[in-house]
Amino acid sequence: MKICFLDNTKIPYTSKDLTHSIIRGAESILINLSKEFNKLGHHVTVYNHTDGNQIIDNIKWSNLKYTDPLENYDLAITNNDIRLFNLVKANLYVAFSHSIQSLEKFIRKKQLISFLKYKPKIVLLSNYHENNRNFILKMFGTIKVDWAVDQIFLDTHINSNFNEEIAIFTSRNDRNLDMLIDIWKKKIFPINNKLKLLCTPSSLIDENFGIFPRSFSSRKFLIKDMLKSKIFLVPGHKSELFCLAAEEARELCIPIVTLGIGALSERVQHSKTGFIAKNSEEFAYYTLKIFKDIDLWNELRNNLFRLRGSKVWSNVASKILKNI
Repeated sequence: MKICFLDNTKIPYTSKDLTHSIIRGAESILINLSKEFNKLGHHVTVYNHTDGNQIIDNIKWSNLKYTDPLENYDLAITNNDIRLFNLVKANLYVAFSHSIQSLEKFIRKKQLISFLKYKPKIVLLSNYHENNRNFILKMFGTIKVDWAVDQIFLDTHINSNFNEEIAIFTSRNDRNLDMLIDIWKKKIFPINNKLKLLCTPSSLIDENFGIFPRSFSSRKFLIKDMLKSKIFLVPGHKSELFCLAAEEARELCIPIVTLGIGALSERVQHSKTGFIAKNSEEFAYYTLKIFKDIDLWNELRNNLFRLRGSKVWSNVASKILKNI
């Protein structure tokens, strides 16, 4: 098949940037899927804001201004903006949705006309995503998938050279980092002031409470920080439809403590791969318990080891193509 991806993200990226800090979840998903579709023998073109035209590993990367309305694709996939389908012709249309939009907001963002015209299937990322998307905006069908993580996480050797006093948060700082820091300052650090929290750079960082910025450059340094951390702390957020950050922690066998906000309750098996707290008191309790109880930590970690490699991009790509 001839497949094209359409992405209006202002970042001028290609697959060469996969491990760079500028690449967020939505961009890494597109890069990984384009590679997998190519491996399956499909002809893949990615239109975004990259400069000019170039071929990288048999995949064409081109600027959106170079789309040809006369060229016909078997499948067009848009990354969050259904209006981009106006730039190409295709037999089938699929839309990735990375946010929960009310029907009113969908109309205000000028998505509805294109949605009705092209009738795309919507890729949904969690039960939370499915339950919170307006039924009208699913009327042409949906495809339910779990994202995988970048190959670098799958290839990483897991060892025991972690620091027993470090927890880490790697999600975006607007995803309730303020809530996490408040719990840390009030309910965790006062109980054990030897603990440290590494988190995404933010003005909220306060070294007086053992809160330090994590490395924020490449995936290589992200993984280095994660491997020396004993627990992954992430409250969750109402905008979190999947949370690749939590999936990366799972793949690196780091137990997770969460409040389960958004889709986070679906990323953790309670008492098996981490804990889903009902409130901030439980969140602090579970965090301190994992730090203190090495037998519990080993049990959670062993459970995580058994899940390593269970989610890969080749399966995600095959599932999408099977269900279009």
